[in-house]
Amino acid sequence: MSASGSVRPDDGGPGGVGHRRGPPGVPPPLSEMRPSLPPPPAEPTFWEFHRDRTLRFAVHLGEIAELTSREFRSIAKRPLELRSTLQQLDSLGVKSLGIVTVTSLFIGMVMTIQFAFSLRRFGAIEFIPRAIILSFCRELAPTLTAIIVGGRIGSGMAAEVGAMNVTEQVEAIRALGADPAKKLVLPRVVAAIIVLPLLSVYALALGTVGAIFVCSLQYDIRPRLFMVSALEVVRLGDFFGGLAKTPFFGFLIAIIGCHFGLRTTGGTEGVGLSTTRTVVAISIAILIADFFLSKLIIIFQGA
Repeated sequence: MSASGSVRPDDGGPGGVGHRRGPPGVPPPLSEMRPSLPPPPAEPTFWEFHRDRTLRFAVHLGEIAELTSREFRSIAKRPLELRSTLQQLDSLGVKSLGIVTVTSLFIGMVMTIQFAFSLRRFGAIEFIPRAIILSFCRELAPTLTAIIVGGRIGSGMAAEVGAMNVTEQVEAIRALGADPAKKLVLPRVVAAIIVLPLLSVYALALGTVGAIFVCSLQYDIRPRLFMVSALEVVRLGDFFGGLAKTPFFGFLIAIIGCHFGLRTTGGTEGVGLSTTRTVVAISIAILIADFFLSKLIIIFQGA
């Protein structure tokens, strides 16, 4: 109460802002306190959720198409980035030999056991070499190698380029007048296109070795008989039909990995998220591309 008898706004009077509803020193009830956090956003409906995912997918496709266009336009520009391309050949190819060796050998062994289990029912155990080599030439060697190696090298590209992006090294490249599509993307794409066919041939050879080992040890099919039987049905068209898909797989692996790396934000957490998305996107893209490429190759060979 002031000297004039009026009530101050903060003296606890009936009209004051500081009016206490309870005893002094006791906080007001929770129902009278203002919320300190905004309410959570409403959950999107089923159609809104899938609409947003479709729009994000379309945005990714557009950005990948734009990155591909920039990369092709930068091919003829100098410098040619030969040293960077050689470094990527070593990183993507030579350092992938270990995983390709182990997976190809054991895939050959497993497929031999599975084919033998099925063909034994029909008394056709001697057809194991033909089935194994034909399936390896057309599908197993190129596609499985692309998926397994693509997960490794694609995630590595996304992590490396993403780390450069969040530390603003990509912006520094632009500030110096260079094009990131030329400096970062093109060497990785060229290296992946060169490496995948070579790794596919290597996987075919090792898968054949694994199949010969199991056939000789368990089914009494000698290596010479194995190769003679397989070469009776396998043609060069089967070999080159599978091999022709691998450059496309290499291109997809590199362009998707670089795309997710270049749009990485949010520090180390963003780098990990981009790496995970890259592995998933590469696996799906390879399987979808494999279907359409296989159809085209079969149509071409049947013409």
